[in-house]
Amino acid sequence: MTTEVIPPPIKINIAAALHEIGILLELKGGRYFQARAFKSAARVVSELGDAVDELINENRLRSVAGIGEAIGTQIEELHCTGTSRMLERLRSEVPRGSVELSTVPGLSLKKIQTLHDALGIETVAELKTAAEQGKIRSVKGFGPKSERNLLEAIGQVRESRNEIHIHKALRIAEEIVTFLSFSWAAKEIQIGGALRRWRETTPDLKIVVATSNAREVLDHFAGFPMLIRLTQREEQSCVAVLHTGIKVTVLAVPPRDFAITLLNATGSDAHLERLNEIAASKTIDLGPTRSSSSRMESEVEIYAKLGLQYVPPELREDEGEIESAMAGELPQDLIQLEDIRGMLHCHTNYSDGKHTIEEMARGADALGVSYLTITDHSPTAFYAGGVEEERLWRQWDEIDQVQENVNVKILRGTESDILADGSFDYPDRILEQFDVIIASIHARYRMNEDQMTNRIVRAMRQPWFKIWGHALGRLIQHRPPFKCRVEEILDAVAESCAAIEINADPYRLDMAPEWIRKARKRGIKFVISTDAHSINGMKNLKFGIGIARRGWVRKSEVLNTLGSEAFRATVRPTGCFH
Repeated sequence: MTTEVIPPPIKINIAAALHEIGILLELKGGRYFQARAFKSAARVVSELGDAVDELINENRLRSVAGIGEAIGTQIEELHCTGTSRMLERLRSEVPRGSVELSTVPGLSLKKIQTLHDALGIETVAELKTAAEQGKIRSVKGFGPKSERNLLEAIGQVRESRNEIHIHKALRIAEEIVTFLSFSWAAKEIQIGGALRRWRETTPDLKIVVATSNAREVLDHFAGFPMLIRLTQREEQSCVAVLHTGIKVTVLAVPPRDFAITLLNATGSDAHLERLNEIAASKTIDLGPTRSSSSRMESEVEIYAKLGLQYVPPELREDEGEIESAMAGELPQDLIQLEDIRGMLHCHTNYSDGKHTIEEMARGADALGVSYLTITDHSPTAFYAGGVEEERLWRQWDEIDQVQENVNVKILRGTESDILADGSFDYPDRILEQFDVIIASIHARYRMNEDQMTNRIVRAMRQPWFKIWGHALGRLIQHRPPFKCRVEEILDAVAESCAAIEINADPYRLDMAPEWIRKARKRGIKFVISTDAHSINGMKNLKFGIGIARRGWVRKSEVLNTLGSEAFRATVRPTGCFH
């Protein structure tokens, strides 16, 4: 089937439209599973990106997991026409602002309709104002208690949405950049804020645009399909709220002000405060310029004018980078994505992965890496399909067969559980045959500090311990790091000839930069791995690079910048690489 391909700005609507359909179906009630399917499909389409065109043109859209006949029809309609009759019908059946108001706990569609009819409420801000003014209690079906509960619920919504994960923020920011790039007035566009510094979470998004016509850029942004409302509009900036609840600031400035605006929009506040102190001492103005003759072309030039080395965005936290930049001692070879030669910590359908060994290998081939480690779970991880000994031999046979058909070198490995007593759950005769062992904790997180510290240190004393996987067990915004004496464990790592994994799963990003920096001071090496459970999961490598750079990690400190044979020789479960 061949379809007419619509302009890119409209294609961005597809994921947003599917998500909105899901929310509206949920609001109307009685269609929970259909609503969940549409919201799930929205995530799938976001991940597919431009591949949607190819899938539709080759009539393969419905072969994608999560896209059935009904949803596929909606995607094709959105792709061809930029609209959906189903979405328009659902919108017509609910009051304006229902999607936004539905984010407030306790507000059903019936209550939203009542408030809309009585007070014309269409936004959370209007709801808050009405409650504060005592207007809600006068509406039939509400009262003073309902009014107080709504105010409390609005506060909870704002607090819970204060920070979002980096991978969600990056996806949204990239969609905004793509959308803005289709404005004829946009000359250069950059993401700023905490996201540019690769922080694990961010409270908002900041986008900086170089333009000679700010009004055109801001008018164009006002049409972004995920935008719910503009909360502020000035001559060179605007602030908007998206359907996810995240706030976005767009700064549209003349090209002469682009570099300094990007610097200030990137932060952090503490770093900028130090820069302004230096600027004041040199009578340098770090504000917008008044003429093209005084413009600074780049951030590199700004730092140079202040007498500093250029400080990469990931380091701008006022954690010693200013002093190092003054002394000319900032590392010049921070790890970069293109430095990585091996894709590490990958799971297949032998345990809890989605794809086969061959599919993962071909995915690694497509990304251009030299080697891939297959590290499925060990037997103790029964909840994740841990690989028993008999199945391990079958996996190794399959690896040998797949190796004949792919370019990437496949290394045999395991993610072995560190048991409560610090031992591993394969016998030594098997452990010594692996190319690579990643040792991780997956259970009994609630041990006390002494127990957990002793558990890990005992594991490190084994000759098989070479890589410490997702070291402190954190799940960002869901589970804090487990209790242990990290400094003591880092000392043991340094003595045991082991490396520490920097886990690129955006929900883990473990370990945190503060501990990475302390590990570096001890001369400890690292691997940057994806913990990929699917082909798509390999694309998370960039998040690991970001967290490593925040920890000041250099290329020479990362073992999977080595070639396959050198890496294998370095991490094999015997010997020492110090």
